Amino acid sequence: MMQNKFKGMGVALVTPFTADGNVDYVALEKLVQMHLDCGTDFLCVLGTTAETPTLTIEEKREIRKRVIKQVDGRMPIMVGIGGNCTRAVVEELQNEDLTGVDGILSVAPYYNKPVQEGIYQHYKAVAQATDLPIYMYNVPGRTGVNILPSTVVRVANECPNIVGFKAASGNLAQTKELIDMAPANFDVFSGDDSLTVDIMEAGGVGVISVFGNAYPQEMTALVRAMQEGRVSDARNQHDRLNELFQLIFVDGNPSGIKALLNIHGKVDNVLRLPLVPACDDTYSDLQQAITML
Repeated sequence: MMQNKFKGMGVALVTPFTADGNVDYVALEKLVQMHLDCGTDFLCVLGTTAETPTLTIEEKREIRKRVIKQVDGRMPIMVGIGGNCTRAVVEELQNEDLTGVDGILSVAPYYNKPVQEGIYQHYKAVAQATDLPIYMYNVPGRTGVNILPSTVVRVANECPNIVGFKAASGNLAQTKELIDMAPANFDVFSGDDSLTVDIMEAGGVGVISVFGNAYPQEMTALVRAMQEGRVSDARNQHDRLNELFQLIFVDGNPSGIKALLNIHGKVDNVLRLPLVPACDDTYSDLQQAITML
C-alpha cells in the first residue's frame, strides 16, 4: 500500500465563472491563495463541486495547470478523473500530463448502472492505467449506483494504488462498515460535511469538504479537533455550523456554496447550465445564517 499524502481538511474546489460564463481564472487564483494562507490541508480539483461535466477538455487542462503552478508543492493536489466509459478514463489517465498531481479521485461509473462486478472491473482497469494513488468516490445520489463495502475491499486488496475512498452516500452505517472492513492504511474520507464528525469518530481520516470553500478555517478547526481527540469540541463546532451545512445543499451543489461565496464577495453567482444559482429564498437564508456565526 502506498503512503497516503492526503489527510485532514481537503476542499472540493469550485470553478468560478465570470458574468459572461467563462472560467474566472482571477477569482480561482484568489480562492487557491486563500486556502494556502488559511491552512487547508489539500485541494480536490475538478470534482463534482467544480461543475466538471460542464467544462471543456481545454478548460480542465488549464485549471489543473494553473492550480498546480500556484500551489507549487505547498499542499497535495487531488484531481478528479472519472466517468462512465472505462476506456475513456483509462486513456485520460495515460495521455494527460499529470505532473504535479498527487492523487486521483475517481467517481463510480454513472448512468450505466453497472453491477458490483462491473464496478470492480472498472476500478481495476483504472488502477492499472496509472501509478498515482487513486481514491474511489461513492455518491449514489448522482451516479445511480452504490459501491458496496465488499467491492471496495476487493479492489483495495488487489490494487495497491487504490488507497482510499470518499464516502458521499449519506449512509453512515455503510461507511462505518467499510472502515471496519478496509485493509490497513486504506483511508476513508467524509464526502458529507455534516457527517464528518461521525465518520472521523469511526476511523475516517478527514473530509473532502464543500463548505470549506467559504469557511476553510472553521472547517479545519472541526477536523483538527477530531484529529486531536477533542470530540466534544468538534461536536460543538458541528452544531455551530450545521445550519449552513444544510442550507448549502437545499438547491443542490455547487449552487449553495457559490451563493455563500458570492455573499462574501469571492465569486460571481454564476453556474453553467443545466445548473442554476440558488433561489432567492435560499440566498436570503444563507445571508441570515452567517450572521449567527
